[in-house]
This record gives sequence, structure tokens and C-alpha cells, in this order.
Amino acid sequence: MKLLEERIKKDGEVLDGDVLKINSFLNHQVDPKLMMQCGEEFKRLFKDEKIDKVLTCEASGIAPAIMAAYQLGVPMVFARKKKPSTLNDAVYWADVFSYTKKVNNKICVEEKFLHKSEHLLIIDDFVAHGEAVKGMVNIAKQAGCDIVGVGAIVAKTFQGGSEWVENEGLRFEALAKIDSFKNGQVHFEGEE
Repeated sequence: MKLLEERIKKDGEVLDGDVLKINSFLNHQVDPKLMMQCGEEFKRLFKDEKIDKVLTCEASGIAPAIMAAYQLGVPMVFARKKKPSTLNDAVYWADVFSYTKKVNNKICVEEKFLHKSEHLLIIDDFVAHGEAVKGMVNIAKQAGCDIVGVGAIVAKTFQGGSEWVENEGLRFEALAKIDSFKNGQVHFEGEE
């Protein structure tokens, strides 16, 4: 998605450890117009799929996932990183390691929000090593859901997460695919 790539080039900041900081429009402050355009693009990409729900992980996956769900006309469910006291004990759990924060999280979704044979589209902000996506795939499988695909705002294809998704036999679509941060600059797939 050219508009997204341009925004990443303009406002993104490459940090040590192959981290891309895009806090000005997604990971801290959110640009709702851009997120709506991303939602429209996910709808276009997955238009031929039967989708019952969109699944994401809190917190930064929520903005693109809610916009995709809105465009698709379906509910959005997000996996929580901590079980609040209001959640009952009937939950699906998965372990997820955050490379950005260097912590292990247990993500959970209440069982009543995912049903056997529902068709899920998983959306996340980033797919790098793929840990959050692996956790969401695990939860979807526990629930007996059919995963129609995985969508990401940004994929760092050189870190293996997108390859893992495809090796699982799942369709993968990223709106911006980064193949390196050579010389501290963002380089998208297909760029000279």
C-alpha cells in the first residue's frame, strides 16, 4: 500500500535491534483516516473469503483490526494480555514473547467469543518474528475456528514471522513489506 509506505518513510524511525517506531500514526497516536484506508485495503484483499470475525491482540492491533472489521461488517475480538477480574474462567490461553518489550505474555480470549467453525481473519500491527500471530493461531485452533488468513499493517519479512504463517498453510497479506533496515533506512520489498 503505497500511502502507508510513504507514511512509514516520512514518520517512521529505525531503532537499534531492527525495531521500527511508528508511534505518530499507529503505536501511540493513531491516524484514524489512515487506519480506515488500511481497513478498506484488507477488505479488498480478503473480499472473496467468508469472514465471521476479526481477531487481534491488544493493544496496537486494535486500531487496524477494528477498521478492517468495520469494513467487513463483522465483529472484532481482541486477545487480552492480562486476564481481568471480569473475565470468567472459560478462556483460551496462549504464551507470547514480545521481542520489543522483552517479556512473556499470556494472552487470552473468553471462550464465548470464538466458536467452532467460525471463519477468522487475524489482523495485527506488525508481523516480525510472528510471536503474537502464533499465539492467536493457537487460540483460534483451540476454539476450532477456521483461519482464512493473516493480515498485517507492517511485515518485517527478514525476521521469519511471515514465512512461519505461510508455512502453516495460511494466507498472508501485509500492507507494507520491509525486507531490511540497511544503513538505518527502511527498504521495502521490490525497491531498488
